[in-house]
Amino acid sequence: EVQLVESGGGLVQAGGSLRLSCAASGFTFDDHDIGWFRQAPGKERDWVSCISSSDGSTYYADSVKGRFTISSDNAKNTVYLQMNRLKPEDTAVYYCALAGYCSSDSLIFGSWGQGTQVTVSS
Repeated sequence: EVQLVESGGGLVQAGGSLRLSCAASGFTFDDHDIGWFRQAPGKERDWVSCISSSDGSTYYADSVKGRFTISSDNAKNTVYLQMNRLKPEDTAVYYCALAGYCSSDSLIFGSWGQGTQVTVSS
């Protein structure tokens, strides 16, 4: 059974940092790409970042480029999202998701975690 479990969310002041983790199990980690999405109250789910397992390529939405860093530890089957210089508009539930290749289209991601809340106060 595929499982993705996010952790690391919380409340932080603007300008602060958080590191989210996505622990994966039930599939061959090296054969899949992992993406991060977020959804703020009343808004659509937005793509944030993705990492390719094949070559380690990373991709970012313009809104987080230069502030967020995605990485993976294949030995631990875990993907991380380091979030620096957080802004109130980063407040959302953050989800990790599994796909065969990186894309900003949420429809190609077949398995999702339960999400972790990130709240950035001004």
